[in-house]
Amino acid sequence: MSDLRIRAATADDLEPVLAFWKTAAEGTSISDDQDGVRRLLARDPRALLLAEDAGELVGTVIAGFDGWRCHLYRLAVRPDRRRRGVGSALLAAAEERFARLGGRRADAMVLTGNETAHQAWRASGYTPEEHWRRWVKPLTD
Repeated sequence: MSDLRIRAATADDLEPVLAFWKTAAEGTSISDDQDGVRRLLARDPRALLLAEDAGELVGTVIAGFDGWRCHLYRLAVRPDRRRRGVGSALLAAAEERFARLGGRRADAMVLTGNETAHQAWRASGYTPEEHWRRWVKPLTD
């Protein structure tokens, strides 16, 4: 993995990222479409980080900062590239971004039933906060 490179996504990455999430990300989001990712990039052009190895997409993470909290979404690593440091490199880049922006704590959206993800997050120093419950309301149909 000597050619691993982390970079911010651009508008040209929309289709490849959405296709990647279908195979590498667990679950789906209401924003997993071109409009959703386009809005993310328009709002915060450096939030979607991509990991590439020899020019091939092998991982993603959304590292969003709203001025108050640091939020991590869509940490996904291509299944055949897991446990090789891709996720760790993405999280390190996200945490460096947050530190530059003045962030104080990162939180991550992790599916309750995704035990593989739980192991990866724990290995990176994250712990669940069982006293919180996420409440949601879709704003569109």
